[in-house]
Amino acid sequence: MARVRFWAAVGLAGAACLCVSAAQPKPAAGVTVQGKAATPAPEPVADTKLLMNGLAAANLRGLGKTLRDRPTEAEAWAFARGQALLIAETGNLLMLRPPRANGRDDWLGYSGDLRDAADKLARAAAAKDYAKARAGLAALANVCNRCHQTFQVATRVDPFAGE
Repeated sequence: MARVRFWAAVGLAGAACLCVSAAQPKPAAGVTVQGKAATPAPEPVADTKLLMNGLAAANLRGLGKTLRDRPTEAEAWAFARGQALLIAETGNLLMLRPPRANGRDDWLGYSGDLRDAADKLARAAAAKDYAKARAGLAALANVCNRCHQTFQVATRVDPFAGE
């Protein structure tokens, strides 16, 4: 009889430990748990306007200047590729910031289009294909303008404004 009570008590204590463990909330992503960092989750830090002005527009203007004439140096082509890749990554960052109200699907679609057009431009720059790079820059500007028109942003992107 004593053994039965002992094993019943052990089983009851074990069940209580399991219930307490299961009832505790799981830490949010990025929170340190017992000295180990959990997997961080992406979250927006900069506002959308800063991304547009500081990354997308600045690199697009730079590409317009670089591709005004055929680059002759490998460094110029590498720089153009880097600028295009920064715009592509901006597309990824924009996906973290869809509008809260309406237009989420359009926003995500245009952000993906921005990334894809910039990636295509980067590939043309890596291949030092001037015609494809210029066409890619025009296509990239068209993605920007379609998005701006949809979301009623009073900014028109002209990649070759300085010509």
